[in-house]
Amino acid sequence: MRGTAKIMYGMTAFLGIMSLIYFFSTMYVDDSGNRFIEGAGSYNFEWAGGVSMILATLLSLMLAGYLHFTDNRIDILPEDWEEAEISDGAGTLGFFSPFSIWPAAMSGAVAVLGFGIVFMHYWMIIIGAILLIYTTTMLNLQYGLPKEKH
Repeated sequence: MRGTAKIMYGMTAFLGIMSLIYFFSTMYVDDSGNRFIEGAGSYNFEWAGGVSMILATLLSLMLAGYLHFTDNRIDILPEDWEEAEISDGAGTLGFFSPFSIWPAAMSGAVAVLGFGIVFMHYWMIIIGAILLIYTTTMLNLQYGLPKEKH
């Protein structure tokens, strides 16, 4: 796991550098694709790509931090051990729900919320947010509730 954390930290550094390059290249480079106003400074910044680059940098930093902290709390994994045998990785990997309706219900809730945002119908945004909160809660409590409550 230590190697994956290092890879994600490297990706964070790369995306941070690329974000700075993107910021300055869209602000101060006069190309025919953007509307360039002399002396406008940050007005020339291309916001959609810039915000996407910054969010990608923060996402990779979040994943790197998670992998780093997880690595400090667990023993060495068979994947990280050079003398490991195939049988060292055998066993139960976890529980994966075979029959769950909640991921599909969450997708529908995200669709309702997205259509509400696209068409700026506030009532649809509220309904989509309520549905998303409900379906997320039910997904998390799927096996924590007694059978008669399902």
